[in-house]
Amino acid sequence: MNQNFDIIIVGGGAAGFFTAINIVEKNPNLKVAILERGNEVLSKVRISGGGRCNVTHACFEPNELVKFYPRGEKELRGPFHQFCSGDTVEWFSNHGVELKIEDDGRMFPVSNSSQTIIDCFIQATQKLGIAVLTGQSVQSIFKKDNFWKIETPNENYITEKLILATGSNPKIWEMLQTFGHAIVNPVPSLFTFNIKDPRIKELPGVSAQVSVKVKDTKLTSTGPLLITHWGMSGPAILKLSAWGARILFEKNYQFTIFVNWLNEIDTDDAEKILKELKQEHAKKAASKKSPFGLSDRLWESLVLASNISDDTKWADLSKIQLQNLANQLTNSSFQVNGKSTFKEEFVTAGGIDLKEINFKTMESKLHENLYFAGEIVNIDAVTGGFNFQNAWTSGFIVANAI
Repeated sequence: MNQNFDIIIVGGGAAGFFTAINIVEKNPNLKVAILERGNEVLSKVRISGGGRCNVTHACFEPNELVKFYPRGEKELRGPFHQFCSGDTVEWFSNHGVELKIEDDGRMFPVSNSSQTIIDCFIQATQKLGIAVLTGQSVQSIFKKDNFWKIETPNENYITEKLILATGSNPKIWEMLQTFGHAIVNPVPSLFTFNIKDPRIKELPGVSAQVSVKVKDTKLTSTGPLLITHWGMSGPAILKLSAWGARILFEKNYQFTIFVNWLNEIDTDDAEKILKELKQEHAKKAASKKSPFGLSDRLWESLVLASNISDDTKWADLSKIQLQNLANQLTNSSFQVNGKSTFKEEFVTAGGIDLKEINFKTMESKLHENLYFAGEIVNIDAVTGGFNFQNAWTSGFIVANAI
């Protein structure tokens, strides 16, 4: 027995729901279904942002917003001019959910609970008569005349228009390859660096404003770095992991980074400042008080790593010791040996090749009436609400096109 719908959306996540709701709000007479392989929908929304759901980011200028997407920067410019973070805030407000901006620009529901977003979506689908069908794992997709046929273990579905919002689902990517779509192989995108090094061993929880670069590449990044039990994390590291997703994958996550703990100050300038400090604080122990706004513990660790003993006074520092210290401060080399997942972020770089998608409609350039929304395409972002914004924007554009 076949079930017929005007539109079927595969994937009961953020992009799938947002697309479905926007379609039926614009065309109330369409018969629309969401197929979800799991037993519950919106599970990623539930745990995102530590259970608070980081809905979007307070960057309201499309040309600025695209800079947070290592893959998709060029392609998203047009879409963001159609539906940007400000439109997201307004959309949720119109649906009874107020958002607030935190100090770092991330935006959350005022309720501080992802359940608010889930309830908003579920209530909208119920009100609009959208069928939400769980436990429907897609086994195959056929194109027959002007229709798509979707088979799940217990049901067959026929639809005129098919929207895939399945995120990083390798099985769906494989099916698309049989339709001639090229898939850019998925690799992890947001991760922290595993580093075993005596200089940071005792310093979990210490953070600093730094610049970091990966040896033998053009990868650089600046921002807060956080020392953890496993190594290094924080925005500066996560940005490197996102922009370097492919390069670091090819290096098998074995590489060297250089950290400038003083961020903007280079080695020569650091040495000059240290010489001045030597005059000013002649009688004080060099290791005791950090002069650069670094944490005292981190400062002490870098002093000891420069072959300066704990009780050496500033006045007694040799030229070589000052050079060593300037180098530790501005060009510390660390060996990275593997990666760890960042919290519950599971963002991958990879997906449908962007050249095969019409970004005015999110329709496949190879097959009519086949659309894509969310992370199924080769677009990903740094952490901070940007991956969700891609889901909302692409869903809105599909709905508009239909």
